[in-house]
Amino acid sequence: MKRLNSREDFSLCVQPCFLIGTYNEDNSPNFCPITWVSVTWDDDNENFLLIISMNGSKKTKENIARTNLLSANLVSTDMLELLDYFGTRSGKNGQKNEIHYEYENGSATDVPTLNISKWVYECEVESVVQKGKTTTYFCKIHNVQFDEKLKENDGFKDIDLTKLNPVIYSGRYHSLDKCLGKIGDFYRADS
Repeated sequence: MKRLNSREDFSLCVQPCFLIGTYNEDNSPNFCPITWVSVTWDDDNENFLLIISMNGSKKTKENIARTNLLSANLVSTDMLELLDYFGTRSGKNGQKNEIHYEYENGSATDVPTLNISKWVYECEVESVVQKGKTTTYFCKIHNVQFDEKLKENDGFKDIDLTKLNPVIYSGRYHSLDKCLGKIGDFYRADS
């Protein structure tokens, strides 16, 4: 394999797509597509924190600043039209309701959650880091909602992501097509 060098400002960051849900001042739902989502471990509280970064000026950022609450709805391929719709409309121009979608309030927090999403985090912002126009939220996960068809055996270590069928973004939309295996399936110390 020969690798090429690229500009230092080029970044191919392969990320799953999420629709971040917040409530506007009038209690109407607002959803914003974000791909800069990850997790970290909080040693002080011994739990995971969802990390979400958003660049620029967004209604979602205003709502989070007001409530400190959000949902992160994982986008699957059957949600592409909804993802694209929310991504091409600004919440600053009014409610995004030109396309039909169903939502309900979270089970543990006061956040809108998309009924169609197979995996949803309900979160409360614990801390914020500002870097220029980018705001990064470190969020305590109060609840995870998931499609019952995803649970395998007694836990989540064996979840087949192809059942979630997430949309992956890297400048264009992509999907997964098959599960390749788990840690330890490919390297054999005795070979």
